[in-house]
Amino acid sequence: MSTVAEIKAAIDRLSPQERCELEALLHPWAEDDWDRRMAADAEPGGKLHDMMSESRKNARGGKLMDFPPPGSK
Repeated sequence: MSTVAEIKAAIDRLSPQERCELEALLHPWAEDDWDRRMAADAEPGGKLHDMMSESRKNARGGKLMDFPPPGSK
């Protein structure tokens, strides 16, 4: 594969997953402050982790709620 046309044709044959892998290779995404905060929030004791734990507990107890709550518009 030595021409741009051949490379483009090969890209057209990639699966969606392979296209994502190629995109990540060609355009690496540096982890930024938002990514670091999200990762920390997902750890035990973090905001997101605690919210998900509470949601799972409510689901097990049959206490699911609509979101947004009715009448909150």
